[in-house]
Amino acid sequence: MNWDRVAGNWKQVTGQIKQQWGKLTDDALTEIKGHREQLVGKIQEAYGISKEEAEKQVKEWEKLH
Repeated sequence: MNWDRVAGNWKQVTGQIKQQWGKLTDDALTEIKGHREQLVGKIQEAYGISKEEAEKQVKEWEKLH
């Protein structure tokens, strides 16, 4: 997945992200603005998981989208 493309289409992608990680708020998604590392951090924070686990989840999501 090309994260430049994700950033450019961030508003469309946020729906898919909310389906995957429902605990992420609209404010958090607005703050992320398509930055992958920020997405990983917000997932880690919202779900109380390790950075490694959050990275793994994002990589799995990338494969599907």
